[in-house]
Amino acid sequence: MARRTLATVFVAVVTLLSVAAPASAAGRPVVTRAALDPALVAGRGADVGFLEQEAENARTDGVVIGPDRAAYTLPAEASGRRAVKLTAGQYVEFTLPAAANAITVRYSIPDAPHGGGITAPLDVTVNGAHRQRMTLTSQYSWLYNQYPFTNDPGADLLHPDWWITECSCVPAATTPAPVITKPFRPSHFYDEQRLLLGRSYRAGDRVRLAVPAGTAAAWTVVDLLDSELVAPPRFVPFAADAVLFGADPTGRRDSADALDRAISFARRAHLEVYLPPGTYQVNRHIMVDDVTIEGAGSWYTIVKGHEVTLDKPAPDGSVHTGVGFYGEHASNVHLAGFAIEGDVRERIDTDQVNAIGGALSDSTVDSLYLHHTKVGLWFDGPMRNTSVTNTVIADQIADGLNFHTGVTDSVVANNFVRNTGDDALAMWSEKTQDARNTFDHNTIQTPVLANGIALYGGADNTVSGNLVADPVREGSAIQLGSRFGAEAFAGKQRIAGNTTVRAGTFELNWKIGLGAIWFYALDRDIAADIEVTGDHFLDTTYNAIMLVSDFPVKDKYSITGLEFADLRVDGTGTSVLSARSAGSASFRNVDARNVGAVGVNNCGSFSFPPTGSEFSLTDLGGNDGGWLAPWLLPNTITCDDRPPVVPPPAPSGW
Repeated sequence: MARRTLATVFVAVVTLLSVAAPASAAGRPVVTRAALDPALVAGRGADVGFLEQEAENARTDGVVIGPDRAAYTLPAEASGRRAVKLTAGQYVEFTLPAAANAITVRYSIPDAPHGGGITAPLDVTVNGAHRQRMTLTSQYSWLYNQYPFTNDPGADLLHPDWWITECSCVPAATTPAPVITKPFRPSHFYDEQRLLLGRSYRAGDRVRLAVPAGTAAAWTVVDLLDSELVAPPRFVPFAADAVLFGADPTGRRDSADALDRAISFARRAHLEVYLPPGTYQVNRHIMVDDVTIEGAGSWYTIVKGHEVTLDKPAPDGSVHTGVGFYGEHASNVHLAGFAIEGDVRERIDTDQVNAIGGALSDSTVDSLYLHHTKVGLWFDGPMRNTSVTNTVIADQIADGLNFHTGVTDSVVANNFVRNTGDDALAMWSEKTQDARNTFDHNTIQTPVLANGIALYGGADNTVSGNLVADPVREGSAIQLGSRFGAEAFAGKQRIAGNTTVRAGTFELNWKIGLGAIWFYALDRDIAADIEVTGDHFLDTTYNAIMLVSDFPVKDKYSITGLEFADLRVDGTGTSVLSARSAGSASFRNVDARNVGAVGVNNCGSFSFPPTGSEFSLTDLGGNDGGWLAPWLLPNTITCDDRPPVVPPPAPSGW
C-alpha cells in the first residue's frame, strides 16, 4: 500500500553467485511462467499474449548471477532470482518459441554516481541482421534508504530516530554513533522496455541483445525477454477522433486540452473518443465521467507525460501532477487499448500521480499498459461495480492497484503486474469496508516491497486463481492483515486456487521468515470466516503459512476462524505452518513434501503455559506427508524462534 509507517531495514548483501549459462538451453527456446515449467502453474494467473523466456536459460557469453533471495541484491529482484550480467561486447540470445513482432526486455543498468540514473544502449538483432537500438535508462529505478526512500545514494539516514537492524539500535540515540554504509539499502533495480520489431518473425528465429562498445554502463543485467505477436492497430469508426480536436500524435505539443475538447464533444454526441496511433503528451489529469476512451492498442497509442511541480500544494497535499485519468465520483467510464507512460522517479505519498485515480463506478479498464507512475490504479471509494481486466502494470514506485475505502462489487481479473514498489494488488478498508470484490487470475511478479496481494480488512472478498512469484522484502505473496487502521474482517474471505512461487520471505525487522501466505493481527483480532482452499505453495523460502500478532499486542489479539483445505505444499525452507499468535485453525487435505523443519512451528503467544500453546490445530483428515503428526495436536509447543533453513529442491509435478 502506498502509505507506510513501518521502517525498512537491511539484510547484509549476499555475494552474487556467478555461473555459466546452462549449455542445455543453448539454441533452443525455454518458455517459462514465473521462471517455472508452465505445467506447474497451469490454470493459475493471467492468460497473456506474450511468452516469457528467462535470460539464464538463453545462449550467452555473459555471466549468470544468482540464485539469491537476500534483499538489496540484483538476483533477489530478478524473476526466478537469477539473471544474466553483460559487459561491453557481450550478448544474450533468445530463440523465439512462436511468431513474434514485439519484445519486452526487463533489465537493470547502474545508477549515476550521485543518483538520477544514466542511459545506455542495447542493440537488438534478429538472425544477425535488422539491427535496432534500445536506449535503456536507470532514471526510474534505484531507490535508497528508509521509507519513503530517496534517489540520492549518498544521503544520510532519512530517519535517524528510527530503530534499524543494521546496528540493532536507534542511531540518533546511540553513542558513539554507528557507521552507516552508503549507499544505504539500495533497491528497485529493474525496469522494462518494449520494442516493436518492424515485422513478424517466425518460431526459431534468434533475437540477440548485445551491449555495444562505448556503452556508459559498466554492466547491463538482462532478466528476461517477453515475445509477442501484436495485432495490427485498431480503428474505431463513428467516434470523436482526438486528433481532429487538436491532439498531437507526434508528442511534440501538449494534448491535454484537445483531449478535454474531444471528451466534451463525445459526451454531447453520445460517441466514444478514439485515440489513433501515436504518442500524446499529457502533463496533468484528464478528468473523465460518462465517457469511453479507446486507443488503437497499448503498443500503438501512448499517452505520455512529465511530472510537473505545482506552484503550491493542492488541497489533497499533492506537490506534483502528471499524466493520469481521474474520476471524481464518476460513473460509466470505459478506458481501453492504450498505454500510460508516467515520469515518477520518487515516492511522495501525498502526490496524485497515478495512471488511473479517483472514484469510477459502473466502469471498465481494459487492455491498458501502465508504466512509470506512482500507482497504476488507486481508487478512493465509495465506488462500485468496476472491472480492471487484461492490463499490464509495470515498474511502479508504489502499488500496482489499490481499492481504498469503500470499493464494492468490483473485479480485478487477468492482469499482469511486475516490479511494483509496494503491494501489487491491495484492498484497504480504511474507515469503510471494501466488500464483495474479487482479485481473480492475475499474475504478479517481483513486488520489491510488501506483498503480491494484500487484504487489509474487508467483507466477503475473494482472491482466486492468482499466480504470485518472487516477493522480495517486508511482505510475501498473500497477506490478510488487521493493520493500517483497517476495519475488521467480516463475512467470508475466500483465498482459493492461487499459486505462490519462491515466497515466504525473510522479515528484516523481526529477523524471522514469513509465510507464503500470512495473517497479521496488529490493530485488532482477525476473527472472520476465512477459507484457504486449493492453493499451491511452491519453493517457499521459509514457511508456507504464518499466523502472527506483533509482540507488543500478542496477549491482546488473536487469529481464529481459519480453515485450510485441499492445499499442496511443495518445498519449504522451514515449516508448513508457523504459529506466532493465539488462536485456532483447521486443516483438511493439506499435502506437503520437502519440508525443511518441523511441520508445525507452534510458538503461540510466547507465554509457554503448561497447558500447551495458545494456538490450537484441528486435524480434519487427509493431511498427507507427515507434517501434521498426531503428537503435534492440538497445541503442542514446538517453538523454534529462528529455525535453520533447508533450501528445498525445485518443485515438480504432483
